[in-house]
Amino acid sequence: MVITKNSWSVIIQFRAFILKLHVMKAQKVVIISSKVFIGFSIFSIAYVSILSLFDPVATMKLVNTTLTNTDAISSIRGVYGGVGLAITISLVYSLIKDYKKGLSFLILFWGGYAISRVITQLVDGPLGDFGNQWLLIESMFSVVALGLFLANRKYGYQEFHQPAD
Repeated sequence: MVITKNSWSVIIQFRAFILKLHVMKAQKVVIISSKVFIGFSIFSIAYVSILSLFDPVATMKLVNTTLTNTDAISSIRGVYGGVGLAITISLVYSLIKDYKKGLSFLILFWGGYAISRVITQLVDGPLGDFGNQWLLIESMFSVVALGLFLANRKYGYQEFHQPAD
């Protein structure tokens, strides 16, 4: 078989087609994974938010803290309940309109929790089992959000063009 200029062109086009299929598959996996992660975060934040709106005392029992007056109850209801609900709604909106912005927010959200726990260790002393467990979880969630964000930059933003001859 003799390979001509046209044969090379067909080979190059076939290779580009196969590469495009692999990239499109990776893009689909990255997009679906990103949306699932945002959905999981929405569920997690919404759970604490709803619990805090309806029963702030139960929320604080998770960390063995007693709320002794209505100002304390109101604060937990507002911060974990109301603000958590606003964050949940914002994440639902970002999931529908621009999931990449939701990922960038979740990098900061989960990372902010993790950094706060590290600051607590440095300023106030070692965390208990609850704090250490959540430091690990929130750190991992922030890293996952960052990884998905970067993967979306690599695969999610690409436009696919046929290579020129």
